[in-house]
Amino acid sequence: MSSPQHPSPHSSSASHRTAGDQLPNNDLSFVQRIQLYLHNHPTAVPCLVLILAVLFFSSLVGDRFFHPFNLSLVLQQVTIIGVIGIAQTLIILTAGIDLSVGAIMVLCSVVMGRAAIEFGLPAPVALFAGLLVGALAGMVNGLLVAKVKLPPFIATLGTWNIFFALNLWYSNSQTIRSQVIDQQAPLLQWLGHTVEIFGARIAYSSIFMLVLFIVFWYALNWTAWGRHVYATGDDPDAARLAGIRTKRILLSVYITAGVVCALAAWVLIGRIGSVSPQAGYTANLDSITAVVIGGTSLFGGRGSIFGTLIGALIVGIFRNGLALLGVDVLWQEFTVGVLIIVAVSIDQWIRRVSS
Repeated sequence: MSSPQHPSPHSSSASHRTAGDQLPNNDLSFVQRIQLYLHNHPTAVPCLVLILAVLFFSSLVGDRFFHPFNLSLVLQQVTIIGVIGIAQTLIILTAGIDLSVGAIMVLCSVVMGRAAIEFGLPAPVALFAGLLVGALAGMVNGLLVAKVKLPPFIATLGTWNIFFALNLWYSNSQTIRSQVIDQQAPLLQWLGHTVEIFGARIAYSSIFMLVLFIVFWYALNWTAWGRHVYATGDDPDAARLAGIRTKRILLSVYITAGVVCALAAWVLIGRIGSVSPQAGYTANLDSITAVVIGGTSLFGGRGSIFGTLIGALIVGIFRNGLALLGVDVLWQEFTVGVLIIVAVSIDQWIRRVSS
């Protein structure tokens, strides 16, 4: 059993120290040194891939790629994935996975829309209702994982179907039109407004996403809660021996993820303008894609919240660049699939340094 040390605010997990302490640096081969470096810096590979992707597509596409409108478009396109990715990152850091994040997001958007439009509640109250539903949905997932001890994959696969069915039932499979929301509850669309920065039209939702990343970066790296999240994902038995209430941490993580999904619902309404029970159906897989490509380990305890942002940008850059080159959507998805396989393979290779 590994030592029950807590990760410092400057490292991604406690496993960084244990991996590095197994062998003196002088006894490590060149390949092992690379593995150790990547183990300690999980965003190094995603940053390199992002830089290479930008250089590659800019060289092929030309000035169109760096046009302010195109760059702002990429940022807007990854906003929903980025916000949902924050929720998914929290779950995966605890060695779990949440297949229901997209369904929670859509359910919360429907609750916000119906509360404001059909029940006539003030928009701030409608937003709060959506946040409450997100927290309750996250709590259901957390109780199933932490208390009932179901595998996260199975628990959230079940709740994904449940939340999606509730979404269709509660919405009557009807869309609330953009014009109606604009007239009665414009606050719900507020994040869809834009501001011009250096010639680029930046949506409020993109700024909101960046603020959320900064908040959760601070929470994960500079608070006791964040250190406990890493420790729980790295080695739950050692974390318990160190006095960490792992069940409470898991429950808090799932509830927080549910609230983040509700915030993503607000972003979703601003992005598409309307409230649709069919929107965001692929957000579950898109969020996992951003997290994995961003360098967070599927085995928990290692990763960075900003890695998820980089992962979302990588997916956005690839899809945008291929679209500008005239590549069919089919092959865009093919490329993203290859990126996922490569990212997981690199993660497996990096983990061998501590085995």
